[in-house]
Amino acid sequence: TISISKEAADHVRSFKEQADKSDANLRVGVKGGGCSGLTYVLDIVAEPNENDKIIEEHGLKLFVDRKSYVFLAGTTLEYSGGLNGKGG
Repeated sequence: TISISKEAADHVRSFKEQADKSDANLRVGVKGGGCSGLTYVLDIVAEPNENDKIIEEHGLKLFVDRKSYVFLAGTTLEYSGGLNGKGG
């Protein structure tokens, strides 16, 4: 599964409040491109897409499309001046 650290979840909640989108959630995905072949995509959205996997942790919902889930499974989103993925 994909996890999010408490610190990262707290930061996302803070960002949502600053953007006046307190009911929104975090969409996480990957797309082709970049030096490593994959680019991470983060977005604040209200609702999941039809085929998204929904992961709830620390009071935050993560929406992940099934294609991206294959690449992100086993990672933890952490915050260290920006959201970063870390393999587990």
